[in-house]
Amino acid sequence: MSGLLRTVARRAAPVLRGHTATPRANLHAAPAKEKIGTVETIIGLSLFSLAILGPSGWILAHLEDYKNKE
Repeated sequence: MSGLLRTVARRAAPVLRGHTATPRANLHAAPAKEKIGTVETIIGLSLFSLAILGPSGWILAHLEDYKNKE
């Protein structure tokens, strides 16, 4: 049985270890076509914050209601 396992391991090891593809990102940086203003930045950040913190705030605000459900 161990001879069979050695044969399988000997044949499988190069397949598992060899020829791994190195990931490369094809990034091309260029200046922005339009400059993003302060107002757009504030609106974007506030909407992202609301989307992330809103549901958890809702749950924390109504925690007692969830505890008292019968």
